[in-house]
Order: sequence, then C-alpha cells, then structure tokens
Amino acid sequence: MIDALSYTFVQNALIGAFFTSIICGIISTLVVTNRMVFVAGGIAHSVYGGVGIAAFFGLPILVGATGFSVFCAVVLAYMLLYAKERLDSLIGSLWAFGMALGVILVELTPGYSKDFMGYLFGSILSITQNDIMVMAGFSVLLLIFIILNYRVILGLSYDEEFTQLQGINTRFFSIMLMVLIAIGIVISMQSVGIILIIALLSIPAYCSEIFTASLAKMMFWASIISFASMLSGIVIAYYYDLQAGASIVMVLAFFSFVLALVYRFLQSKLQLN
Repeated sequence: MIDALSYTFVQNALIGAFFTSIICGIISTLVVTNRMVFVAGGIAHSVYGGVGIAAFFGLPILVGATGFSVFCAVVLAYMLLYAKERLDSLIGSLWAFGMALGVILVELTPGYSKDFMGYLFGSILSITQNDIMVMAGFSVLLLIFIILNYRVILGLSYDEEFTQLQGINTRFFSIMLMVLIAIGIVISMQSVGIILIIALLSIPAYCSEIFTASLAKMMFWASIISFASMLSGIVIAYYYDLQAGASIVMVLAFFSFVLALVYRFLQSKLQLN
C-alpha cells in the first residue's frame, strides 16, 4: 500500500476521503439528531434525477445534481413543516420520481455513453483535483455555518419549540439545514455513490452518539469514524480488487455492529454490578 501512495489517484482518494469525512461527519450528526435518515435517503436518491437532467441538457453533472437535489430538499423541508402526517409517503414518492427521472433522461440523451454506475455506487479512486477543491470549499463553508449558528442548530436538534419561542426563525434554519444536507450528499456521492451514501449519513453519527451526547463532539467523532472507515475501505478495495464504495460501507456496518454489541455488553455488566 505504501507503494500505491506514489500514484496521484490514490493521493487524491485519500485527500477526498478526508474532506468527505468532515462533510459526512457533520451532516450525519444533523440527520441522526433530527431523526431525518429517511428524509436524507429521499434526497440522496432523488439526486439521480439531477444527474439525468445534466446529461440531457448538456450541463455539468455537479450543477444538475446540486440544483435538483436542493429543489427536492426545499420541497421536503416544506413537507416537514406542513405535511408531517403523510411525510413517509411523500418521501417515498419523491425518492422513486428522482430515480425514474434520471433513468429516463439518461436513456433519452442521444450519444451519451458515459458509465453512470459510478454515480450509483461511487468511485473514490477517480476523484480529481477539481473535486477536491469543491469538497474543501464546501467543508470550510459548512464548518463556518455550524460555528456561527451552533446554538440555533443545537436548539433545532433537541428542542425546536423552545428555540422558536426565543424569537428565532426556525423555519429558515430548517430549510438551510436541508439545503446543506442536499449539497453535502451531492459532493459526497463521488466517494460511495447515491445508493450507499445513506450509510455515511447515519452510521457514523449513530456510533459517535454512543461516546457522547454533545452535538459538537458527535460531529467530531462521526468525522473520525468516517475517515477511519474510508481509509480502511480504500485499503481493502486496493488489496482485494473490490469496489471501494461498497468496501467502505461494509467496514462502517461491521464497526457499528461490533460497537453496538460491546456497548450492550458493558451496559449489562454495569446493571449487574
């Protein structure tokens, strides 16, 4: 593996993994603490509709995917505010619509032969310098937003009604969080793909929640867990010639399973004592 570090694409993959782990560590914490895993899944799968739009109209994939996912995020934000009783059905419909739209538009795109499997399952080893610049820029913006609005985000995550009583426009911040989640999903899909991204949006925060109840510490540990899992997945994929995105998700799943067992065992020992 040391020899592989001399290759530019491996270096890009490791740098991309670092910035992706920051993005997913923060976003997964927001998703889990706000109980929006299914919502995030709906946004993630609707991204493929944006990929199809970009291909059909000859736009950059990042532009089409970001625009459509942000639109879907805003729609879901209003659903969360005004249609909670039918939210699961609406998310499922948007999920299916986005995927179907993407498939149809890709098929209708004349002469478009690009392999779209990379968008579905990720291709972290194909990350470019431009991708890294986008990841780094969004990571910085995301960190600045969280730092400047930490107390508001904390209130939204644990006591939205009290936060609203403080005169804070919780609707605006709820929509902003959804938009940030959508953009983070689009930027991170290069690493593990649209289908597997839900693992990075839920498992790291679930694991970090075992260590701490602090929102900031959850974000920190979720980022650490994401980065360690991504590094492990890349190494496994390199040595066994496997798909990197799937390897990363398998490492995450195995780690969360072992951690949950250890946590339950320790809890039972404490109760007996």
